Amino acid sequence: MTRAKQVIRADVQGMTAYHVSDASGFIKLDVMESPYRLPAWLAKEVGDVVANLEFNRYPVPTAHKLRELIKDVMHVPAGCEVLLGTGSDECIQYITAAVAREGAVVMAPAPSFAMFQLYAQFYRLPFIGVPLNADFTLDTERFLAAMVEHRPSLVWIAFPNNPTGNPFPVADVERIIRAAPGLVVIDEAYQPFAGTTFMPRITEFDNLVVLRTVSKIGMAGVRLGYVSGHPEWINEFDKTRSPFNVSVLSEAVAIKLLENKAVLDAQAAIVCAERDDMVAHLAGLDGLTQFPSAANFVLVRVEGPAGAGTRVFDAMKRQGVLVKNFSGGHPMLDNCLRLTIGTPDENRAMLAALKSALS
Repeated sequence: MTRAKQVIRADVQGMTAYHVSDASGFIKLDVMESPYRLPAWLAKEVGDVVANLEFNRYPVPTAHKLRELIKDVMHVPAGCEVLLGTGSDECIQYITAAVAREGAVVMAPAPSFAMFQLYAQFYRLPFIGVPLNADFTLDTERFLAAMVEHRPSLVWIAFPNNPTGNPFPVADVERIIRAAPGLVVIDEAYQPFAGTTFMPRITEFDNLVVLRTVSKIGMAGVRLGYVSGHPEWINEFDKTRSPFNVSVLSEAVAIKLLENKAVLDAQAAIVCAERDDMVAHLAGLDGLTQFPSAANFVLVRVEGPAGAGTRVFDAMKRQGVLVKNFSGGHPMLDNCLRLTIGTPDENRAMLAALKSALS
């Protein structure tokens, strides 16, 4: 592959592709999906909609009906607009592309969602990861000082944070928004499990947009994310978005499911109750530190030397349970495992595997 090495950027050659484990045959608790399928009556209605789609036609680029439905059911403030993406990943990509001028800097707490840094690197933008405190709380003063030093054009705040699960104090996030010299994007991927949101406050700040996905509430396979904000921001992002990015299939299914959002909300409520139960059970395990979560997962650290987390991960995997192992990534996450909340039966199996692995 000499030709590829001559053509591909050196920094890209040095990167590792985003890895998703093969979950075949495992209880899959590694990527924060909803564990619940659709009820039969709603699955049939989705099937009827799909059967009547015109697959020979391109999707309508504006996706007007879906965008208006999102504004309604997600309570987007009046006067604000919505732009769609194939999952929130694409939204992160086109927002980063829009700010990728010479001298621009991207900033986020660290550790946080890996794609914030990856897309900055793809567009050759310096990325400043401001370390969280040892307990993964936000070091607000350090973050504010870093903004003064680096003058970021784009700040990402995951709220709650991924992969730690904790929401940062609202007052501290407000301070960051007010002090930021450029755009602040609040990534609310886990808002259905957290409750707190900055969505109603978009009109309060002229440098704020809110990013969300429908993946965590039962539509991971649909691949749909969206950005809500002032039209002046949305109009600029739209210029870097791929045309026809949301397929007719994704659009039609999302419309049908969001018209029945009460079903998804009920499933999210069950996940929240299961999360709280999981937290209580984890508290009784020796050799484990857990961190507060307002998401659909719980982050834990296995106590012990380097490699202890991987040892527990491997032992759980041998028992048929797949979780997320962060060892070997961000140094603050060494020996950390992320446990996605599943069905009650899946959660019991995961706890049994974890107890066995820790013994």
